[in-house]
Amino acid sequence: MTQATLAPPAPNPLARLRDPAWYQEYGVYAAVVVLLLFNALFTDHFMTTDNLRTQLVQVAPIVIVALGMALVIGTEGVDLSVGSTMAVAAALLPLYLGYGLVPALGIALLAGAVVGAVNGSLVSLVGLQPIVATLALFVGGRGLALVMADGQLKQIVNPDMLALGTDSFLGVPLVVLIAGVLAVAVAFLVRRTTFGRQIVAVGGNRAAAGLAGLPVKRVLIGVYVLCGVLAALAGVLATARLTASDPSSLGTLMELSAITAVVVGGTPLTGGSVRVLGTVAGALLMQLLRATLVKHDLPDSTAQIAQAAIIIAAVYVARERRSR
Repeated sequence: MTQATLAPPAPNPLARLRDPAWYQEYGVYAAVVVLLLFNALFTDHFMTTDNLRTQLVQVAPIVIVALGMALVIGTEGVDLSVGSTMAVAAALLPLYLGYGLVPALGIALLAGAVVGAVNGSLVSLVGLQPIVATLALFVGGRGLALVMADGQLKQIVNPDMLALGTDSFLGVPLVVLIAGVLAVAVAFLVRRTTFGRQIVAVGGNRAAAGLAGLPVKRVLIGVYVLCGVLAALAGVLATARLTASDPSSLGTLMELSAITAVVVGGTPLTGGSVRVLGTVAGALLMQLLRATLVKHDLPDSTAQIAQAAIIIAAVYVARERRSR
């Protein structure tokens, strides 16, 4: 007599909502959708083309910096110097724009690469903790930028430079287009290249990666160089949009905005994973949240408190997932 086979119980859709893994994977996207629906229903003139365009332009530099930060955090590191790197790039632009846009951009991006190489060398070769290594350039980098700029704000009049901040292509602002292309490029790097797999392996277990023959030191230097270059590019684009180089304020607290986008986007601070799309969504969520509160006449301090709550929730969800 054959025993009847019992069919497995149907999955309970509500059970997923109690799973921390679901929130870490999809929570940021759900939050963006909910926020957009809220604004569509309760915020006047929020879902207009002009306002959405403004939000994307404002968030683009944060996305660019956060992409580099995601790579660093993927190796269980952090880069506190990205804001200062933006200031250094901005300070160099007026000094070299007289030679043309391309040489000035090259010098600015090279400066970002140098800052990243110093950070990566301190972490991988000297053995300093990332927060200590990058803290030095967090302080010293902005001081260097102020020295190069003589402590003064300098107007940008080069039309080619200003076009980076104001022009559009097929109706899409160039800064938004650049951020989107870089997001696709970083996603390809992480998912489809050997270097991307090495980043994840080093972040997952640095000792094991070394024993497996992976170039751990080279990978660490590489991610910090990429982070520095992306931060410098964000500084260039922000300067073009503001039509002035102001090293005293440009990039201030950008490191916190980038880390927030990465963490809220689902990339764990413990390394071993890089969520590129989640990072972009995390930056967009923080921008939309701030804009929503401003539209409802709430002070900026309220937005900061709300962002802090979201960060705590994201870290808690990640911790709960690891503990299971």
